[in-house]
Amino acid sequence: MEIKNTDGKVLLSIEGDTLQGADLRDADLQGADLRDADLQGAYLWGADLRDADLRGADLRDADLRGADLYSADLRDADLYSANLHGAYLYVGNIKVKPV
Repeated sequence: MEIKNTDGKVLLSIEGDTLQGADLRDADLQGADLRDADLQGAYLWGADLRDADLRGADLRDADLRGADLYSADLRDADLYSANLHGAYLYVGNIKVKPV
């Protein structure tokens, strides 16, 4: 699986078709297209997710401690039980689903 930014530049290449439980600590994912990505339980400590497109992403139980989510698009993302302690959350597009 390749993670690309909006210009089509490959930011990260990972074996397999899921990112469930992936170790992406301190990864540079700025501007990444992660729409509908399965990131359940992923380790994203300190990851740079500025301007990332996370619409519809499954981030349940993901560890986002210290992640930079400045201007990330989190519309319809599932953040149930995600750890956001210390994450930078200046987010322009977020829509909360009722539980």
